[in-house]
Amino acid sequence: MDSFWKRPKQALNVDLSHRCPLECSLCGRQRHFTYKGLNVPGKDISLEDFDKLSNHFKKIAFVGQYSDPIHHPKFLDILNICKEKNILTEVNTASSFKPETFYEKAFKTYSKAKWIFGIDGLPFQSHLYRVNQDGEKLFNMMLESRKYLDYKPIWQFIIFKYNEDYIDNAIQIARDIKVDFKLINSARWGPGSSPLKPKRVV
Repeated sequence: MDSFWKRPKQALNVDLSHRCPLECSLCGRQRHFTYKGLNVPGKDISLEDFDKLSNHFKKIAFVGQYSDPIHHPKFLDILNICKEKNILTEVNTASSFKPETFYEKAFKTYSKAKWIFGIDGLPFQSHLYRVNQDGEKLFNMMLESRKYLDYKPIWQFIIFKYNEDYIDNAIQIARDIKVDFKLINSARWGPGSSPLKPKRVV
């Protein structure tokens, strides 16, 4: 691992918008808004505002707390701004809703960006939490990214009950396809039981 993962002071995590087509049950989008019949608030950051913001940070992570960054309408332009300013960039995505050509364009736009793909379980399982996700398509996009990116893509695997017996399989697959593997224990379990809550703690 390099210094990017140490979260230096001049680093920023940012949600680019309020847009995401997934319906992950533990996500704040659902818990705080859609499950209560409310619209998810927010708007797309403008290119002008992002350009100003990016002048103050050497490292930027596009996270998915309330959105998926690739669904910002000007995401490729935002990547290009990061490229022009040589900003160390991290893209966290779990959405499979963009056409394959979009992912290819994004990888080519800024090959130095680090991409983290949220596929929770083996690809055919991931939709059990990532509702609406085509895990197999996203897995293929992760494979495709290796052709264009300067850094290995990262397979992010959150542990759930349905996938905890497949962790070793996933680790071996990651080794075989030469991607990095990031195993995560969720911190979002509330009191009581949940059909998704795993027994295994790593």
